[in-house]
Amino acid sequence: MTGTGTPLRVGLVGYGLAGSVFHAPLIAATDGLVLDTVVTSSPERREQAHAEFPDVRFAASPDELWQRADSLDLIVIASPNKTHVPIATAALKAGLPVVVDKPIAGSAAEARELAALAEERGLLLSVFQNRRWDNDFLTLARLVAAGELGDVQRFESRFERWRPQLKGGWRESGAPEEIGGLLYDLGSHVVDQALVLFGPAVRVYAEADVRRPGAETDDDTFIAITHANGVRSHLYASATTAQLGPRFRVLGSVAGYVKHGLDPQEADLREGRRPGRGPGWGLEPESLWGRIGAGESPLTGGGHPVETEPGDYPAYYAGIATALREGTAPPVTAHEAAAALDVLEAARRSAREGIVVTLEVRS
Repeated sequence: MTGTGTPLRVGLVGYGLAGSVFHAPLIAATDGLVLDTVVTSSPERREQAHAEFPDVRFAASPDELWQRADSLDLIVIASPNKTHVPIATAALKAGLPVVVDKPIAGSAAEARELAALAEERGLLLSVFQNRRWDNDFLTLARLVAAGELGDVQRFESRFERWRPQLKGGWRESGAPEEIGGLLYDLGSHVVDQALVLFGPAVRVYAEADVRRPGAETDDDTFIAITHANGVRSHLYASATTAQLGPRFRVLGSVAGYVKHGLDPQEADLREGRRPGRGPGWGLEPESLWGRIGAGESPLTGGGHPVETEPGDYPAYYAGIATALREGTAPPVTAHEAAAALDVLEAARRSAREGIVVTLEVRS
């Protein structure tokens, strides 16, 4: 627990896509947090960070942070996936609370080992699952909690893109140590959302394909989850979808909810817009609202529109600041991330062996 008063000082490891687009702006927008140091050896990325955060300091490697651990209050790890476990381990051993970008690790066992280390040291360990604060997910969670769909029977979630050309980089590498591919990238989001909404998985079936010429790892993946409560989740993650499906189609005993389009926050962050600077953060136009109803397609006027909740990525780091100051649980725990990795590992095995994998529900 950290006392109130001066802002909590954050060291950010990595200033690529995750660090520059998501973490740095959201940290800077959070009351009680200040971006103190960015770890990057790239002159271009240092210049980019300095342009937006003139007072930020720089380090060439995480080891420089451990040497002055007493001057920091939180480490955020936004470096490539293969570095998450070793850097998080070093940070915790240096006595520093940690936020790790998803996926926290390549396996559930590694995630639980990190969780045990954090608990042993009495330190916060959390995973950045920002899409729990997507506008459509917040709206769906509200509808489910209010019982407006009745008993949910099937949850369809799509995170689809049309990227027929490879972009390169570690995310598209087939080397196992890189933890690349869509299963662990976009799959981390859709699985996490399904588990938050509908609870533990007991059976997993998956298909993971490599579609694009020259691709080394999965770029078109489907995961079917049977939850302990009987809900079935059908989850799609693809870079090869020429016609995008609905982001959500959720079918219940009373009504269904269909929502197209992605939350606007990532696009806004990429364009340099920042939360807290002007009104309307996370809002989308009425033309993009989802529809709820029964008996007719929403595309032919079935049902009625449902106002979309504002997206709220800033809520994650506000929760982190509260957890550090008050000693409460973080907004996403390492154990929740491990449960999602149980599903991702089962999906990888299912796709490889062509089988349905049964999971034990952990207490």
